[in-house]
Amino acid sequence: QVQLVESGGGSVQAGGSLRLTCAASGSSFTLNTMSWYRQAPGSQRELVASITNTGSTNYGDSVKGRFTISRDGAKNTVYLQMNSLKPEDTAMYYCKAVVNWFHTYWGQGTQVTVSS
Repeated sequence: QVQLVESGGGSVQAGGSLRLTCAASGSSFTLNTMSWYRQAPGSQRELVASITNTGSTNYGDSVKGRFTISRDGAKNTVYLQMNSLKPEDTAMYYCKAVVNWFHTYWGQGTQVTVSS
């Protein structure tokens, strides 16, 4: 079993920044692709950004140029630096990890609220 714990969410004004952190813990696991998703009320969960274990990244169109995903393999942690935040970025943000190539785990989520 792998546990994912997100942190760093909060409330910020438009134009501000936040940094989300997702830390994975457990025993005898290999983290593969790690991703951030978000879900706003009444909307489907959508991909924000992903990063492979070789560092290749992918971003949703709405966050390109504003968000940056990174990871620290030694700490089993993935980060999401969010700059130039907009009210439409308001959502619950979830961390997702593919572990040992076949298993998928989700965190509990961290709320991001951007006010205009």
